[in-house]
Amino acid sequence: MLSKEDQRRFEQITRRLRESDPEFFARLDHRARARRGRYLMLLTIVLWASLPAATVLAGRLAGAIFAMVLLANAALMWRLRRRWI
Repeated sequence: MLSKEDQRRFEQITRRLRESDPEFFARLDHRARARRGRYLMLLTIVLWASLPAATVLAGRLAGAIFAMVLLANAALMWRLRRRWI
């Protein structure tokens, strides 16, 4: 954890760098979005893989609810795929 003074200096340096080299920050932002998209895709795959176990352990109703949530998640990821990739 940075002290208040160090945090203020860091933000000042970051702001100056962002103003002086916006292309650099655009590249960093794109990489962060791509990484976040990969993590979301991995999480979705893990959740889909755990659906049968959730159905067996928690029952059919819980499995059906789980599946509906995952279908909504998949539809949302498909619709917004350009933002994450």
